[in-house]
Amino acid sequence: MGTPFKLLLSQESIECLAQNILDVHKDFPAAAFCQHALDGLEPLELMQRAQHIAKSLKHFLPATYAQAIAILVDSMTPAKTDDNEVGAGGFFYLPHSFFISDYGVDKHYNNGEDPFDVSMQAMYALTTRFTSEFAIRPFLIHHPERTLAQVAQWLSDPNPHVRRLCSEGTRPKLPWGKRIQSFVANPQPTLHILESLKNDESLYVRRSVANHLGDIAKDHPEIVFSTCERWLQAGASSNLKWLIRHAVRHPAKKGNARALEIRVKAKRN
Repeated sequence: MGTPFKLLLSQESIECLAQNILDVHKDFPAAAFCQHALDGLEPLELMQRAQHIAKSLKHFLPATYAQAIAILVDSMTPAKTDDNEVGAGGFFYLPHSFFISDYGVDKHYNNGEDPFDVSMQAMYALTTRFTSEFAIRPFLIHHPERTLAQVAQWLSDPNPHVRRLCSEGTRPKLPWGKRIQSFVANPQPTLHILESLKNDESLYVRRSVANHLGDIAKDHPEIVFSTCERWLQAGASSNLKWLIRHAVRHPAKKGNARALEIRVKAKRN
């Protein structure tokens, strides 16, 4: 308590990252990387620190993106398979997220070869240790159809962190993440994702669905209200009723009559 959030990425985490990489890539110049990553780090906030460290990784890892990201993935700790939230410690992997989003979107850093599939595999690995909700957004912006096709394949994944990514990563207005303006203007491309996950067995996933609907409700409340009413009419479970109440909580707080009515109906047994 009281410790600046940016200190989640500090000298200690940089040295740990260097050692993790050195364990799987013996040629990694760990000392030089640490010095480079620490240079100019102190005044930066958390997200800026992560991007700064990612640039240092780019400087010292193999020049080809596919080779570099393979080393980073190999250096990760074991994947999480339960649905417990990752917690603050997961931000250790925020530089990995920026490495994918900054260098894995186009061919420029991959010897002219398309890095899309490699990046998707890396995001799958990352989201089972931390989250790829930030990393996936440039792909949704620049390659929406390809990325949504991959997301569709992840909807039935046995790992709840992967299923959550399908909802959280496609949120139009994800906190701390790049806004996906096309989804802000037209949320239709993500509605099938929410339909697929609305009854997910994991609260971790269902909470993301509710927050995603909450994002949509800021610009298209009628779409969210109609969706929630349809779910209620179809015989919603108690878990789904909670999701619905959570999804319309912000317009309800503003006194929107339809949102208030939905919340009342969602409280009934």
